[in-house]
Amino acid sequence: MRNTAVVAVALLLLAGCSAGEQTESDEAAPERSQGAATAGTAAPDERLTVIGDADPVASAAATSRVLFARADVAVVARDGDLAGELLGASAAAGLGVPLLLEPAEGSGDVLAEELDRLGTTTVLAVGEATAEGAGPEVVAVAAEPGAVERATGLDLGDADEVAGDSAVAAVAALDPEEPVALVPEDGSSGGGGGDGRLPDVDRPEPLTGTLVVTTGSPESLAGAATARAAGARVVVTGTDDPRASTELVELLAEEQPDAVVALGADLAAADGLDWKLATAATGTQLPGGGQLLFPGRMMVALYGYPGSGALGLLGEQDVPGAVDRARQYAADYEPLVDRPVVPAFEIIATVASEFPGTDGNYSTESDVEELRPWVEAAGEAGIYVVLDLQPGRTDFVTQAELYRPLLELPNVGLALDPEWRLRPDQVHLTQIGSVDVEEVNRVVTWLADLTRENALPQKLLVLHQFRLDMIPGRERLDTSRDELAVLVHADGQGPQGSKQATWQNLRAGAPPVWWGWKNFIDEDQPMLTPQETVTQVVPVPDLVSYQ
Repeated sequence: MRNTAVVAVALLLLAGCSAGEQTESDEAAPERSQGAATAGTAAPDERLTVIGDADPVASAAATSRVLFARADVAVVARDGDLAGELLGASAAAGLGVPLLLEPAEGSGDVLAEELDRLGTTTVLAVGEATAEGAGPEVVAVAAEPGAVERATGLDLGDADEVAGDSAVAAVAALDPEEPVALVPEDGSSGGGGGDGRLPDVDRPEPLTGTLVVTTGSPESLAGAATARAAGARVVVTGTDDPRASTELVELLAEEQPDAVVALGADLAAADGLDWKLATAATGTQLPGGGQLLFPGRMMVALYGYPGSGALGLLGEQDVPGAVDRARQYAADYEPLVDRPVVPAFEIIATVASEFPGTDGNYSTESDVEELRPWVEAAGEAGIYVVLDLQPGRTDFVTQAELYRPLLELPNVGLALDPEWRLRPDQVHLTQIGSVDVEEVNRVVTWLADLTRENALPQKLLVLHQFRLDMIPGRERLDTSRDELAVLVHADGQGPQGSKQATWQNLRAGAPPVWWGWKNFIDEDQPMLTPQETVTQVVPVPDLVSYQ
């Protein structure tokens, strides 16, 4: 299984460079110690390693344990001293050694134990840090760029001011070949120190095959610095789901790292991190980019049956004509919303019938190969496809299984039409059908399992509804499967007042789902324009379809 993660900041590849190769001020810097210090990296043993410590001190030590086997020199800052942590990160990355933290109060056992494991003989204590009782010799410096440069021999260049909420991203982007002085935006600095000087440090072998992923949570700052010092790439996701970013999916597909380290308590608490990373690593993207459907896009769909205009707009033209028309309808929404608009087909795959048919289920099932040209043409054109089921007297899972070959494609989702789900004694157009939520939840499980087993991007599951009694027990709808985006589609037609009442009734007390709205060309009185759809339907629908 290929594990990977996400990107939200520009990343630079590590080019090995020792502290002894950095520019040094002949007048300001004390004489160097004799002999060079060394450090040794250690690639993670597992394809995925999770560092879930919420305590920054413990998180820093854990990252050091995962990525470094030894380090004669280490950098220490005090937890909560942002100036010390930022400049400590600059120093650690430039030297190629871990950045550890000492607690603001309480025992320093975690720090002392990690320094002992590393075999550290000299500590650079930056800012408020003292490293008292830790064991090694301490070179203390103020959290000021010049002080760090004199103690390390690094040329940190012009200071780069960093806001607190972007500190981890700034550290993740550090380039060890040309480190910069990271300082707080408010200009604060602190700590003291003399004219001590660290020994030269021979940079360790870089971990170019290791990727460290963090959401940017504050406790991950020191760990991110240690990762950059070790030559690992660090990416900041901003989310605990690695499928969420187009840039990330592209990066993972291109790089395919040997090992991934998930750094941060939020990532450690995320469900399914392993399979989400594996899915992201495939590089497969949805129309519109990324691997999650919403809230990153709006869909505008043509609804109907291929080859027949009687059931909606989709079948009023051939495949190329439908592609062009879907794009045109989607384009009308692009200037109206602040998210990408993706054209879509909603294809009626099984059609409710007035006759029982040879199987007695009052539903006519389209052959997979008849639908395939529509689905494949849509995929090539960047159009999402939803297969709509009108199952009659059979169940939704049984019919969905017929279309597994199409649903195994990344741009194909599923729609359930309870209006056409009959009990054994019912017929279409005499009764309005319904489906128990337990049957819907079986579809949720079936489709989510299919999605995960095939490492596919998130799939759309649409539930058509215009009356509450069409899905009894809807409050028990399973929305827990992250493989799916579950959407309730309001299918009411007629006067706009009635449609708005249906919209409000469906939304009241609903489980956490996305929302869709249908515009009927002939039946609505009047049909809303695109402008009216996004201003009068509140909240703005995630899916708008036309029938």
